[in-house]
Amino acid sequence: MCGRCTLHSIVKEIKERFKVEQAEILFQPSYNIYPSHPVLAVVKDEAGERQLKEFLWGLVPPWAPEPVEGMPNARAEGVDVKSSFRGAFRKRRCLVVADGFYEWRREGKTKTPFYIRLKTGKPFGFAGLYETWRPRPESPLQREVQTYTIITTEPNELMKPIHNRMPVIMPEKAEDLWLDPKIDNIPTLRSLLRPYPEGEMEVYEVSTLVNSPKNNTPECIAPVGSVPKAQNEIFSLDTPASRRASRERLNKIVREGREKETP
Repeated sequence: MCGRCTLHSIVKEIKERFKVEQAEILFQPSYNIYPSHPVLAVVKDEAGERQLKEFLWGLVPPWAPEPVEGMPNARAEGVDVKSSFRGAFRKRRCLVVADGFYEWRREGKTKTPFYIRLKTGKPFGFAGLYETWRPRPESPLQREVQTYTIITTEPNELMKPIHNRMPVIMPEKAEDLWLDPKIDNIPTLRSLLRPYPEGEMEVYEVSTLVNSPKNNTPECIAPVGSVPKAQNEIFSLDTPASRRASRERLNKIVREGREKETP
C-alpha cells in the first residue's frame, strides 16, 4: 500500500516537470502527507490541456451516502472491474504529484520507516483516479468534494525487502496516454500499471518521526543519523530557500552513502 508521501518541490519545478501553464498555483508543501490530506494532482481538461487540481486523499465513490472513509489505494489487479474504481479508471485518471513516499518494513513487532524517491530527486506522478462526490438534498455537507486514490502494484526489487506492494509511478513518456480521457482501452491502460524500474529509484531509512502525522518538517525525510542536533536549524525553517538547502544537503548525504556502498 501507499499511506504517506511528500511534496516539497517548489511551484516552478512542478509546473515545468508536468508541463502546466497555470498562472497561479497555491499549495502547502508537506513532508508527511497522509490520507484525508489535500494534495496536487494533474488532470487533462476538455481542451486537452494539463491542469493542476487539489484533491483530498481517499477516493469517495459518487454513490456513497457521505464523503467519509475514502479509499487511499486501489490495487492494479481488478481496478477496472471493482465498482468503486471502474468508472474513474475509464474516464477520470490523474497523476498525483509527489517527490517521495514512505514505507515501513515490519520485523516482528518492529516497524522501520524508509523514504523512497527517484535518484534525480525530481517530482513524479503516481497513477491516480479521482471522483467528485455531490451532496444529496438531505446531506449535512452541502458542497462537492473531490477525492483521489493511488493505484498500487507488486513491488520491484528495490521495494521487495520492505513491503509486498508499491505505488504505481507513471513513466513520463506514458503520462499523456494515462491522462487522456478519450483513451478507454482497458488492456492498454492496465499495461501501464507496472512496477517502476528500481534502477531509477533510491531508498534510505529515516527516523520514526514520520510515524506521527503531526510531524511535518524536513527532518522527516532526513536519513537516520544525518541531522546532528546542532544542525537542526537547517531543517527547521519551512521556506523556499530552506527547502532548497534541505534538498541539496540530503542529495549530498544520499549520494555520498551510495558512493561508500559501491565497491
